[in-house]
Amino acid sequence: MDTVVNVKVGPQFYKYGQGAMEMIPDILNEYGAKRVLLVHGTISWEKARPYLEFLDKDFAIQYEKYNGECSYNEANRLAKLVEDGNFDFIVGVGGGKLCDLVYYVGSLTKKPFGVVPTLASNCAPWAPLSVMYKDNGLAEGKTEHYKRQAAFLITEPTLVIDAPIKFFIAGIADTIAKWYESDMILEQPQFEANNFLMLARHSARICKDVIAEDGLKAIEDMRNGTVSAEFIKVSEVIFGVAGLVGGFGDKYARNTAAHAIHDAISAYLPGVHNYLHGEKVAYGIFYQLALEGKWQVIDELIPMYEALSLPKSLTEMGEYPLAEEELNNIVELVNKKQKVHLLPMTINEEVLKKAIIDLEKYINTEV
Repeated sequence: MDTVVNVKVGPQFYKYGQGAMEMIPDILNEYGAKRVLLVHGTISWEKARPYLEFLDKDFAIQYEKYNGECSYNEANRLAKLVEDGNFDFIVGVGGGKLCDLVYYVGSLTKKPFGVVPTLASNCAPWAPLSVMYKDNGLAEGKTEHYKRQAAFLITEPTLVIDAPIKFFIAGIADTIAKWYESDMILEQPQFEANNFLMLARHSARICKDVIAEDGLKAIEDMRNGTVSAEFIKVSEVIFGVAGLVGGFGDKYARNTAAHAIHDAISAYLPGVHNYLHGEKVAYGIFYQLALEGKWQVIDELIPMYEALSLPKSLTEMGEYPLAEEELNNIVELVNKKQKVHLLPMTINEEVLKKAIIDLEKYINTEV
């Protein structure tokens, strides 16, 4: 098997700590930036702006609020704004969708960009890909991949800890998925000789182990507003180390069944739009484990899921039983995802459908 991988490690400069924002002018100057488009959200921007007001002294900055979705229409709108305004650098300040959007706009315009994540909710600030949504928030079922990476990822723990805790919990779920989605693929002997795939596997194991050891403590510290070593460690794993898994492992360690089912239910079940990305991926982890027949691992994870109020089934999300057409549409979309077929097992629509039904039966029996 050809195991040559495309390695896209991450942002060219990374810093997470007190006073980290003070590095941004140096990087902008490194790129010769004069005119900067700063794209932001709403609530997160109110909290982040005091950290960045000093930029106005040395750079011509236009502040632009985005529409809340990483959609093709919004990306094209901002790309036109960049071109018409002759901006030479883009900065994104906000959560995962905003970071994805800025990555994509940077790719469309071929302009350098940097991100200041205000949440530890996923690896969007790190990974050079964008999960696309429609303007109404429903998933497009498409992910845009590109070779361009961020010039910087810079943020401060005091900003990140001041976010809603549900986003942090969702980030924890999205991060442990890195291990469960890549485990069965990368444990195969033929990959042991590939250094970067083993780096991906090691990074995925770090994601799992750090959250198992420090996740609950980090959540409690966040509730108390305490920037502890555990909070920093876990949040850094969420938006940094998690991004290394796919960065080192390419298609062999990026988004198999857990994310495929996330995309499918997001596309066909409007009711799940009320759940965060990581919460839907949490269900996806159980779906992947059901697909692999790893019921014991599901049992081991149930206490953590219940402690964090993460959804274990579609029933708990209020979406089951499914109409036959919905079930078939979901299964068809999952089956179209090429990376699902990298799992060393028989994958077809019948197998994928059975896993959905079996998981609901298992969780409902457990309850």
